[in-house]
Amino acid sequence: MAMEITQFLLAAQSADAKVRTEAESSLRQFQEHNLPVFLLSLSVELANNEKPAESRRLAGIVLKNSLDAKDTGRKEQLVQQWMAIDISVKSQIKDLLLRTLGSSVPEARHTSAQVIAKVASIEIPKKLWPELIGSLLNNMTQQERPPAVKQATLETLGYVCEEISNQDLVQEEVNAVLTAVVQGMNLAEHSPEVRLAATRALYNALEFAQTNFENEMEQNYIMKVVCDTALSKEVEIRQAAFECLVAIASAYYDVLEPYMQTLFELTSNAVKGDEETVALQAIEFWSSICDEEIEREFESPESGDSEPSHSRFIEKALPHLVPLLLETLLKQEEDQDQDDTIWNISMAGGTCLGLVARTVGDAIVPLVMPFVESNILKPDWHCREAAIYAFGSILEGPTIEKLSPLVQAGLDFLLNAKKDENNHVKDTTAWTLSRIFELLHSPASGFSVISPENLKRVIGVLLESINDAPNVAEKVCGAIYYLVQGYEDAGPSSSLLSPYLTNIISCLIATADRTDGGDSKLRSSAYETLNEVVRCSNIAETSPIIAQLLPVIMNKLGQTVEIQIISSDDREKQGDLQASLCGVLQVIIQKLSSTDETKKIILQAADQIMILFLRVFGCRSSTVHEEAMLAIGALAYATGPQFERYMVEFYKYLEMGLQNFEEYQVCAITVGVVGDICRALDDKILPYCDGIMGLLLKDLASSELHRSVKPPIFSCFGDIGLAIGEHFEKYVPYALPMMQGAAEICAQMDTADEEMVDYGNQLRRSIFEAYSGILQGFKSVKPDMMMPYAQHLLKFIELVSRDRERDVSVTKAAVAVMGDLADALGSNTNAKLLFKDCAFCNYFLGECLQSDDEQLKETASWTQGMIGRVMVS
Repeated sequence: MAMEITQFLLAAQSADAKVRTEAESSLRQFQEHNLPVFLLSLSVELANNEKPAESRRLAGIVLKNSLDAKDTGRKEQLVQQWMAIDISVKSQIKDLLLRTLGSSVPEARHTSAQVIAKVASIEIPKKLWPELIGSLLNNMTQQERPPAVKQATLETLGYVCEEISNQDLVQEEVNAVLTAVVQGMNLAEHSPEVRLAATRALYNALEFAQTNFENEMEQNYIMKVVCDTALSKEVEIRQAAFECLVAIASAYYDVLEPYMQTLFELTSNAVKGDEETVALQAIEFWSSICDEEIEREFESPESGDSEPSHSRFIEKALPHLVPLLLETLLKQEEDQDQDDTIWNISMAGGTCLGLVARTVGDAIVPLVMPFVESNILKPDWHCREAAIYAFGSILEGPTIEKLSPLVQAGLDFLLNAKKDENNHVKDTTAWTLSRIFELLHSPASGFSVISPENLKRVIGVLLESINDAPNVAEKVCGAIYYLVQGYEDAGPSSSLLSPYLTNIISCLIATADRTDGGDSKLRSSAYETLNEVVRCSNIAETSPIIAQLLPVIMNKLGQTVEIQIISSDDREKQGDLQASLCGVLQVIIQKLSSTDETKKIILQAADQIMILFLRVFGCRSSTVHEEAMLAIGALAYATGPQFERYMVEFYKYLEMGLQNFEEYQVCAITVGVVGDICRALDDKILPYCDGIMGLLLKDLASSELHRSVKPPIFSCFGDIGLAIGEHFEKYVPYALPMMQGAAEICAQMDTADEEMVDYGNQLRRSIFEAYSGILQGFKSVKPDMMMPYAQHLLKFIELVSRDRERDVSVTKAAVAVMGDLADALGSNTNAKLLFKDCAFCNYFLGECLQSDDEQLKETASWTQGMIGRVMVS
């Protein structure tokens, strides 16, 4: 029996904090003590037209939040709670929700549509609400139903399709849904509200329409209705129709051929003269076609086809499509250079032009260059900016041979354009230069548009224009980033940059210190570029410069701890700055640790660096924790056994990181740092192992911790096992069953889900890494400890060897652990029997020995030798 909750819902929205808190507490208690009646009472409230709009609105929100959550663990909990409710109560709730679709209040109808979809997402896959689709379609087929009901019904159908998978409906239901939706788009029969809801519902239902698009008659009908709807007089409906066309371009590319002439005319007219929201979708249609053709071009060499499996729509449309896109570049907005989140016709057109260049390669160049040449010198800044944007947009796709002479000729012009009086032109020029340096400057591979002769001028212009407006300075940082990156591992060419390093570093630090950036974007961009400058520099020539940079950055980090914190905004700014500075320190530590001569600089400063990091941890900011942890990992690697003296102080922060379920990235990075410390300290980590292993095992057992942290934890077991050797014995009864359990989970994973395949690969690799480390740790002292687990491990390797979806890193780890097993257990009399029964080993190793991957072949050869040694012993 439902309870009267109107007053509580109204009080929960009161301006009086005391009244609000009491009401929220009462609602929460009701929810906890009697969930079924609570949900029923909310449904009654939502369905009752006599109730105030405010209480109904909140009832709907609470109802929706009681069925769904972003966090997967919480969502699973809510699903279980719903499933546990008595079927008669659930039926009442569902009936009330369906009845609410006929409410006179639009917001109640809309909320009800969303809640129905949430219930459907739980029940339809379990075949528990078979009558839902029929009930909804009934609303559409009955003539006397008012437009508002039809609109709410179509909205519901759209949400339901969005929530469930295309396997959850039988084809008969799909046909009925599509028929209702497409009929709802009919101009002659329905109001604009109904047609808009129908068009949006079609967008969500397209995923279900595979069979319908395979039937030529149905395909023609759907395409005709969508194209007709794209000509509606209402802007929102036209926009929704073009969104459907974008989705069709991706999902049903292969059936588009007969409609392309019509689609070009539709999109072309929209781009030229329609409202911006519609024009953007029309451009997006061509971007989707490009994406599809690029992907198919990329896949075809792998499948052995000489011809790509696509219809070359972009190539065929090229002479008409490129001029259309070039025209859009002239439609800039006055302030678009100030805000990266702006998305307008000019930005969309340039992005699409870039995709066209990647799709057709050299063929785009002669179509774009006349536009560049005719606009580049015009007095109107719109023309100059559009010309440079067009040029920058086509730099990826065409061959170096085609682009090289153009870029060589244009580079001087672009360097001059950095002095243009217009900010937009300078902004786009800096972006274009960064594209040139990213794509056409690779001395390491023997090609660069930058010569030793023009490098001085290039750097001079960049360092001068880094003082421009913040948005331009940020793009200049990007240009410097790619410029220095090109000289990484470039042999003698890397020396070309060394004379300019002091200047570049000074300018980047000054840029990071600017106060006119508004937000911290320019600062973090300057520091990221500084990191790249340090990382890519020639250590033999630049170590004195980097050694001088170290105390400068340490001093800056020390000053951040003294910042007076008054507001949460101050705390955030402090955290961002500390994170950037910790990032720079990490790169400096790694660079100076890379040679024996320069490592001593870090060893001398290590105490001060560690004190700084510990002070930063005291500021309690999650972004800083990530960066500081990574920097400490680098310091541990650099200082090796000496790191032991920091462990007493550092351990509490290590503990905090390993328990940070909420900010799971911090937890994952901390797990990685434990591995770094194990490699640095070896068995000196022993006094801390009970605490660390206890926390790692707790992390693995937790349903709250994000699953992405679990693979690194298994790898960490391997690091600990390798570091402490025989002392790992006491953890075996706890760690090994966890590893075996994870291996079982791998065997049951859904291989149809791409995300799960990736996760499965990570998990399998980390389990093998764990076994490898533990086996190597026990090898010389207690190898027999692992004998009871050997059979299970070999079974797991066999299972993985049969999986064609495994990636090469999993294969390497599997082959390596097989060798480690043979190596560690070689002296055990049962080992021979173990490998004798292992028929798959020869096939698996044979496959790996045929690989093109040298490292894999080497590992397989070593493993073969180890198994051979066991067999002859």
